[in-house]
Amino acid sequence: MEILQLDFYTQAILSLAALIGLTSFLMLGQGRLLRLVFVFALQGLLLASATGLAAYTLDNEHLYISAALTLALKVFFIPWLIRRHVLRMNMHRDVEALNNKTIVMLGGASLMIFSYYVLLPVISNTTTLMLNALAVSLSVVLLGMLLMISHRQAIAHVVGFMSIENGLFFAAIVSTSGMPMVVELGIAFDVLVAAVLFGIFFMHISKSIDTLDVDMLNRLNEVD
Repeated sequence: MEILQLDFYTQAILSLAALIGLTSFLMLGQGRLLRLVFVFALQGLLLASATGLAAYTLDNEHLYISAALTLALKVFFIPWLIRRHVLRMNMHRDVEALNNKTIVMLGGASLMIFSYYVLLPVISNTTTLMLNALAVSLSVVLLGMLLMISHRQAIAHVVGFMSIENGLFFAAIVSTSGMPMVVELGIAFDVLVAAVLFGIFFMHISKSIDTLDVDMLNRLNEVD
């Protein structure tokens, strides 16, 4: 079926899904932490837009609360918190030289193709919306894992972790037409607590070791 023959909701969600997948792909090539945080905030904005669109189309009132929480946490608070730590630790001028950047980007593209390859035979009888949304969600999860593997800075690992949660949340919103409110509030609270704990963790490490480079942290040895 051609995309122009689909209803507006399906077209809009597919477009947002493509943009969410694109933001995950763009994160892989970011060497500056502030740019990485900006792209993450943009992904949160797209996720909030998809949630709000689902709330309006499906007439599901509690999804508006989910969209508001996503907007407040993943577009404003968490990016602000991470950006604040980057500036306080004077890491905003650092450029992380990625090892084998070309291989990492090709690996990211391969993971997106792999997501469709895996899900196509599993949900081949479902709708176009479900297939593409779940494939993009899986690719966002895999790309978040690749981000955590390929980058050395611990802050990039946190962004990758939050991106994985975005992929799972998008899949839940599209495939279930909205999770129960208690589940959504629990997820939002967990994400908020994780962000605060990560921030405290970063500050303690930075003060005691003066670096958040994972490679350097791995080389630390205990001394008498």
